[in-house]
Amino acid sequence: MIGLTHYLVLSGLLFAVGLLGVLRRKSLLMLFFATEILLNAANVGFVAISKYYMDLSGQMFALFIIAIAASEVAVGLGLLVLWYKRVGTIDLDSLNIMKG
Repeated sequence: MIGLTHYLVLSGLLFAVGLLGVLRRKSLLMLFFATEILLNAANVGFVAISKYYMDLSGQMFALFIIAIAASEVAVGLGLLVLWYKRVGTIDLDSLNIMKG
């Protein structure tokens, strides 16, 4: 039987993978993917604890996180397309030219 511990371990593993992706951050697209994995790890934890305690507050938090993640991706991808048109790459090292 799958219990709360299994879901929390899965959430921790997903969070570790997302954190590793954020720390490596070679391109902006991979940075967006890594933050999505971090947010989904939090969602798994919130929903699992919410189910365990029979309380809907964790599921409501997860719903808000999904909405925030969707808006973050929409704005981020718009900026990414503009940056790619201007510079021709999505490498994070190219952001150094933005220094004033």
